[in-house]
Amino acid sequence: MVAIIDYDAGNIRSVEKAVALLGHEAVVTGDRETILSADHVILPGVGAFGDAMDKLQKSGLVGVIHETADQKIPFLGICLGLQLMFESSEEAPGVEGLGLLPGKIVRIPEGEGVKIPHIGWNSLSFPNPGRLFQGIAEGAYVYFVHSYYLQAGDPQIVTAATEYGTLIHASVERDNLFACQFHPEKSSETGLKILENFLNF
Repeated sequence: MVAIIDYDAGNIRSVEKAVALLGHEAVVTGDRETILSADHVILPGVGAFGDAMDKLQKSGLVGVIHETADQKIPFLGICLGLQLMFESSEEAPGVEGLGLLPGKIVRIPEGEGVKIPHIGWNSLSFPNPGRLFQGIAEGAYVYFVHSYYLQAGDPQIVTAATEYGTLIHASVERDNLFACQFHPEKSSETGLKILENFLNF
């Protein structure tokens, strides 16, 4: 069973549909016991960092997410879910993130030809081997929607990157923790393969 954490942050149904398409039972839930009994846990989300952390705190899910990480349940953050896994974001000064991984979220810099938010397809490079990207060719395209991006504190955890006005850390992994700034559930066959790789752990 795959638990998709529900904290009223949007983008949940498309993730649920993709998981089901891959033949897995998907349960959208904010219940602690359901999440901790899952084989895999996904933290999706679109929206603002500060609002999302407030919702996670008020729903008691911050502690549940840390328990999930401690119990080594495979855990995937998507888009805002990736950003929340880190320590802080320029979008919400003074608000602490989940702190599961070292790094900070910063705004994509303004520049010629750079529209913010970044919406569209970008190709990936793979600076370090990543289990999510087994069977996926360097240069594969995935779909992004974001105004802020990750600067990981440890370059060794970065398994995919892209260029959009600056170098963007597009995916990370460490132990049972995985995260994608892009939307695998909206990235056609490449994205489904990435989700399938995660669900096979």
